[in-house]
Amino acid sequence: MSAHADLLHDLLDRAAAQWPERPAVTSGEHSLSYRELDAASRRLAAWLYDSGLRRGDRLVFCAPGSTAQSALVYAASRASVAFSLLHEQVRGIQLDHVLDDCEPALLVTDDPDSRAAAQRRGVRTATTEAVAALAFADAPAPEAPRPGPLTVDPVCLIYTSGTTSLPKAVVTTHQQLTFSVEAIQTVLGYRPQDVVYSPLPLSFDYGLYQLFVSTRAGARVVIGRPAEVGPALLGNLVRAGATVLAAVPSVADALARLLRRARQDKPPLRLLTNTGAAMPAGTLQALRSALPGLRVQLMFGLTECKRATIMPPDGDLDRPGSSGRALPGTEVFVVDDDGRRRPAGEVGEIVVRGPNVMAGYWRRPELTAQRFRRVEGLLPQLHTGDYGWVDEEGFLYFDGRRDDIYKENGFRVSATEVEAAARRVPGVGAAAVLPPQGPVPALLFAVGRLPSAEVLQGMREQIEEFKIPRHCLVVDSLPLTGNGKVDRKALAALTEEATRVRVQ
Repeated sequence: MSAHADLLHDLLDRAAAQWPERPAVTSGEHSLSYRELDAASRRLAAWLYDSGLRRGDRLVFCAPGSTAQSALVYAASRASVAFSLLHEQVRGIQLDHVLDDCEPALLVTDDPDSRAAAQRRGVRTATTEAVAALAFADAPAPEAPRPGPLTVDPVCLIYTSGTTSLPKAVVTTHQQLTFSVEAIQTVLGYRPQDVVYSPLPLSFDYGLYQLFVSTRAGARVVIGRPAEVGPALLGNLVRAGATVLAAVPSVADALARLLRRARQDKPPLRLLTNTGAAMPAGTLQALRSALPGLRVQLMFGLTECKRATIMPPDGDLDRPGSSGRALPGTEVFVVDDDGRRRPAGEVGEIVVRGPNVMAGYWRRPELTAQRFRRVEGLLPQLHTGDYGWVDEEGFLYFDGRRDDIYKENGFRVSATEVEAAARRVPGVGAAAVLPPQGPVPALLFAVGRLPSAEVLQGMREQIEEFKIPRHCLVVDSLPLTGNGKVDRKALAALTEEATRVRVQ
C-alpha cells in the first residue's frame, strides 16, 4: 500500500481498519461507525454491479444528504461508477439537462416526476428508502466487484454554474480527488476526536469534501440541513458536540447572532473554515469574542480545483483580505492577458497548477481547452476567471471576477443561468441580473407585466431555489449599450431606486 490513498474508497477502508467502532457519519438521528459505513458501501457496490452498472457508467443522486447517500458515494467508487450528487431542489428542466448530459445508468430520487423523466429515457431508478434498506440490511458485506477502478478513472461529476444557461459538470478522477483530500487535510489538520458539523449540501463540493477529509482523519461528520441559518443551528451544534464548523457567510452570521443572545451552553468549536465567499471581518470578530478558543482558516477554491489556497489558523488577523497560500504540492500565480506571469503585487488572472486541477468539463471540449490549458506539455493549469494578486510570500488576495459568475451565500451562481430561467417564465420578455454589490444581494430585473412575486415563483419551476435572487424588480425595458448588450452600469444606477421600491 502507498503512503496515501490511491482510490476514493481506500480512504474508507483505512479508516474502517484503524477506527472500526468510531462514529463516521451522522444524519438526523442515524449514525454509522466506520465499520458500518464500510459494510454498507460494500453492500451497495454489489447491488450496483448486480443492477448492471459497470466501469465508466454514471449514477445520479438527487435527494437530501443522509448516511445512505454517504455509503452510496463510496459504493460507486468500489464499483468503478462515477457519481453525481444534485441539490435536492433540482427538478424539471435542470434535471432533464443532467439526464441528457451525463446519461446515467441509475437515478436515485424520491420525486415521482423526476423518476418518470428518467424512465422515459430508459434510466433505471431507485428511491432513497430502497437504497437505505439495501445499505443497512442484516447481511454480510460482500467483496467489491472486480476489476476495480484505475486511479485515472472518473469518480465523480460535479455540476456547477457557468457562463452558459445550463450547468456543466467538472470531471474528477480518483487520483485528483485523493490528492486534494490529502493536501487539504495536511493544512487543516482535522483530528480523530473531531466532530465536523456541515450544514452544506453534499452536492456542493465544499460539503462533499467534509465527508472525505473527515474520513481521512478518522473524525465524525454530522450532515446538517443545507444553508442551515435558523434558530436550531446553535442547539444542533451543541447537541452534536461540534468541534469544527464548515461555514459560509450566512451560516457564520447566523451563529454570531445566536451566540450574542444565547442563554444556553455553547458548542466546543475549535475551528471554523470558510470558502465560497468572503467572510465579513465583523462576523469573525463576534465569533471569536463568543468562542475564545475558536481558530479560523479562510480558503479560496473552485469546483475545478477543489481548494487553491488556505490560510494558516487565524492568518486573517495578520493579513486581512488574503485567502492564504497554495496547497502543498501545488502552485498559484497570476498572469496578464497574454498569459505571462505577473510579479508580486500586480493584479492578474488567478491560475492554479498542480494535481488538484481536475480533468476538465464533461463533454465540453472547447470550454475545457479554454480553462484547462497545457503549457509545454505539462499537466493542465486552471485559468480560473478570477482576478487577484500574490504577495512576496505567496499569499493570494482576491480582486474579483471578469465574467458573469458571482457568489451569494457561499454558492456559485451564473447570471446567464438565472437570466435564462427568468426568460422561460411565461410573461417575462427579458431579464438581467445585477450581481451582489457588497452587502446588497443580487437583484433580478424582469421585463413584463407579471408581479415580481409571480416571476420569482415561476423561476422555482426552472432552477434551484438557492440560485433565485431574493428580490425582483419588474421594469418596462432593460437599459442597453450602443452595441445592444445589457448596460450593467445603468442597472447598477437603478439599484438605489430599486431599494426604495417594495420588492418581493
